Amino acid sequence: MTTQKDAHAGTDAGDEGRVEVRLSGFGGQGIVLAGNILGRSVVLFEGKNAVFTQSYGPEARGGACSADVVISEGSIHYPKVTRPDILVFMSEEAKNTYGKLLEPETTVIIDQDLVRNDGLEGRCFRLLSVPATRFAEELGRKMVANIVMLGFLTAVTGIVRHDSLQNAVLASVPKGTEELNTQAFEKGYQYGQEGQGGQQE
Repeated sequence: MTTQKDAHAGTDAGDEGRVEVRLSGFGGQGIVLAGNILGRSVVLFEGKNAVFTQSYGPEARGGACSADVVISEGSIHYPKVTRPDILVFMSEEAKNTYGKLLEPETTVIIDQDLVRNDGLEGRCFRLLSVPATRFAEELGRKMVANIVMLGFLTAVTGIVRHDSLQNAVLASVPKGTEELNTQAFEKGYQYGQEGQGGQQE
């Protein structure tokens, strides 16, 4: 399994093992919740430091939005994502809005049914895709596409352990939806573990 954990380690002096992640999509996809869950997973269950920030486009629902998570084994001296190790696009608008942050070392993950890969190929370290929204619809709730994406991200990047992320999901979702969200997480995770959504050259 390839990991980007050390790609920008030490971006700022003292930021040991720094990893920068930006999740993006449109309002209503649960992007902010996904970022919150990712940050909680490494802080509560792995003893690392994390800073979570969010931003919305001109519309709270429907416009491009992003959730940034900076993870570090040491102190985090600068909380913003400037050179993302991992960049997730769950909408075409998000790709167009945040694609300018793409670096040759970035791992890019897209929702393959909602985002075209044109303009991404050859500009990043890895380009991976997962039908997150389609899987969520098959489970009966489109709104869990964000959890499918987190499962896939966990499998293909290794920046957080499976159990840590799963525990954070269960601690964050509404009561009564734990089974659905577990299924969504495992669906994305298994898809990544099986080598599906592999690198697109």
